[in-house]
Amino acid sequence: MAGWKQLEVHTEDQTPHKWSVSLSEETFRGFFANGSPTVHKIFGDGSLFSPLLFGKFFDPSDAFPLWDFESDVLLSNLRSSGKTSIDWFQTDDAYVLKADLPGAGNSTVQVYVENGKIMEISGQWKPQRDQSKAKDWRSGLWWEPGFVRRLELPEDVDWRETEAYVSNDMFLEVRIPKSTSDSGTPGNGTMTRNSD
Repeated sequence: MAGWKQLEVHTEDQTPHKWSVSLSEETFRGFFANGSPTVHKIFGDGSLFSPLLFGKFFDPSDAFPLWDFESDVLLSNLRSSGKTSIDWFQTDDAYVLKADLPGAGNSTVQVYVENGKIMEISGQWKPQRDQSKAKDWRSGLWWEPGFVRRLELPEDVDWRETEAYVSNDMFLEVRIPKSTSDSGTPGNGTMTRNSD
């Protein structure tokens, strides 16, 4: 993939305490109503990281079975209005997710596979001011510097072969191959693919 940088897909959470407190709809709506244009780009209609992406409030840190749904159906209203920046589909040999990343090139993104069952895509678009004050992003205003979406992986994947790429720090593509045998079952927690 010319012009794309491969990301390392982690099997251990690099920031394990960031999502330990649930986000409420009321808290999010209050934050979003007073948000800056950057906040609206990151969490607005059609963003992978919006708690309202699927038409009702859904905490992005709760795992969502994305590939159980056709993107044409789930995002039909957003597509007709041109407001979506996400797509997912499956081919004969892989599940694919494509999404714009927030922060206009100033974000970092991490991909983490938990026990071969959950994929977490998270990142920050600016450094935290004082990490010693709020080690848990949700104990403060976790959404100011961070974003997350957790997805349930289909059962027929070879999660160890997951590949994630970014282009210009603005576009993300994740490919999760379908398993051809029993190789998709969780094992020792190591991945065979690493960053370039």
